[in-house]
Amino acid sequence: MKAFAGNTTMNDDIRTVLQDMGPVDFKDKTALVTGGAGFLGSWICETLICQKAHVICVDNLSSGLELNIAHLSRNGNFEFIKHDITEPPHFKSKIDFVLHLASRASPFEFEEFPLEILRANTLGTANALEIAREHKAVFLFTSTSETYGNPAVVPTPESYYGYVNSIGIRGCYDESKRCGEAYVMAYRKQYGMDVRIARIFNTYGPRIRPDGIYGRAIPRFISQALRNEPITVFGSGVQTRSFCYTTDQVVGLLQLASSHKASGEVINIGNDKETTIIELAEIVKKLTGSVSKIEFHPLPQDDPAKRCPDLTKAKKILGWQPKVKLEDGLRKTIKWLSEAGVSVPEKK
Repeated sequence: MKAFAGNTTMNDDIRTVLQDMGPVDFKDKTALVTGGAGFLGSWICETLICQKAHVICVDNLSSGLELNIAHLSRNGNFEFIKHDITEPPHFKSKIDFVLHLASRASPFEFEEFPLEILRANTLGTANALEIAREHKAVFLFTSTSETYGNPAVVPTPESYYGYVNSIGIRGCYDESKRCGEAYVMAYRKQYGMDVRIARIFNTYGPRIRPDGIYGRAIPRFISQALRNEPITVFGSGVQTRSFCYTTDQVVGLLQLASSHKASGEVINIGNDKETTIIELAEIVKKLTGSVSKIEFHPLPQDDPAKRCPDLTKAKKILGWQPKVKLEDGLRKTIKWLSEAGVSVPEKK
């Protein structure tokens, strides 16, 4: 994957993130980023480094890639520690922010690594919270729209409790994130900590893995389309998702981490425009000029019928809303994947 870590598309996008963050500034602050070699984690690390923050990246590389952060290792403000956050680490230097992103997140991983996922979002979250408590740091937990399960209310507000199958195939992720949220709020109640929770909706863009069990719909569709292979759609394709381009997601997360008004809040960060999966496949075909056929495969267990965030709180508290249109984000992702020379992902 010759261009996996970065290219001109990413350089332009980082500049966009820095511009869209407005007055948010982490200069001279120290941030611990768990899962920092992953898709979103590496974007967070790079943005913070560009703002002249000191960044400690902790990742066990189970799904993250050292290649994502290799270019940052030349910067004196960046430190990479290969470590599993489910084992308590200790840091002597002062930490101002703990951004906890560590967890496998692809649906194909739920079946093969359920215990790792459970531990990362429970034990890992508790360990990350202990670090934040020791250093009196601001704590951000990246939760997920999966906590809503198959919602009866769409667009879904943060007040919705969720409709989740705890013993289903997605339970390891859904329920561990819900437990992680409970940990976060328990630390706030018992220790008065400054915490905030982001419920992330489907995010895509450069550095998202298209290979094997890591590939989600967008990178899988693009990889298949670029090679004129069949595009594999689960179910009839009428299920909806709301796709948020990575620059919008990173801006939202860092604004949430830095906002005093967001302390103790749970806030949806995602795009509020619904797209059916079959529509997504057709758009990818059009943008790539592919002659791929669309193949329909059985719908996985507990696959949500609809997924769309209510962004009222994000707009009110953070002044944040997504800017990147789906086709524009897809063009950037297609360009990046083409330059990276990736192959068609296959489930291992």
